[in-house]
Amino acid sequence: MENMEAIQNIDIMDIVMTYGPNLLWAILTLVLGLWVVKLIVAGVRKALEKGDTETTLRGFIVSLVSVLLKIMVYITALGMLGVEMTSFIAILGAAGLAVGLALSGTLQNFAGGVMILFFKPFKAGDFIDAQGHSGSVKEIQIFVTVLTTPDNKTIIIPNGPLATGSLVNYSREEKRRVDWSFGIGYGDDLDKAYDVIKRLLSEDDRVLNDPEPFMALGELADSSVNITVRAWVNAGDYWPVFFRMNEEVYKTFENEGLSIPFPQRDIHVFNEK
Repeated sequence: MENMEAIQNIDIMDIVMTYGPNLLWAILTLVLGLWVVKLIVAGVRKALEKGDTETTLRGFIVSLVSVLLKIMVYITALGMLGVEMTSFIAILGAAGLAVGLALSGTLQNFAGGVMILFFKPFKAGDFIDAQGHSGSVKEIQIFVTVLTTPDNKTIIIPNGPLATGSLVNYSREEKRRVDWSFGIGYGDDLDKAYDVIKRLLSEDDRVLNDPEPFMALGELADSSVNITVRAWVNAGDYWPVFFRMNEEVYKTFENEGLSIPFPQRDIHVFNEK
């Protein structure tokens, strides 16, 4: 019995002497490594905050950096204990490849979301037209973008095609040009129509003087003489000015003796004997 206990003590001592230093170094590496990771993640977060990075993208980048660095620390610590990591890394890589192939569409949307959040072709609150849909951007997520239409419908667009396709951002610029085409009848006073339109534009403070409004005879149509009118407004005033001007022209033209013609056709009847 004494010999068995001596052998066991020798075995334990051998194990402690063999693996003890490696275990201590692994624990020390793990503790210091996680502390360094914490400092790096905090530095990345501050740098992104100073760079005014989108909140969603900032959170994702910080989480990604934290996870990757922690994995590196754990792998290093396990390697110091003598654990063979080559096969483990190979299996992990193969599993990652299989998951990537299975989720190729999802990864495309993920990459599109990162591009949108990084390059910022639009932001929350902008009114855009993309992928056959128009609406205000309610939320930009990593995989999808959520739009709200003027009639309060919710549209969810995948970020993959949204990032690679064309889109129109109506809110990007501070000013927008409003276009109208007002028709008067043949024989009406064209100069008087110009004066009336100019007066109506000047009475609306939302119409900008720089650039100044533009008016010209745009078309000699079948039933009307069409006047092209263009004026610049702040982006938020586009639709109020557009609708208000249509209403004012309709009310004022009649009082000024200017007709707003509708399509008409002359019919000539011949009696043959």
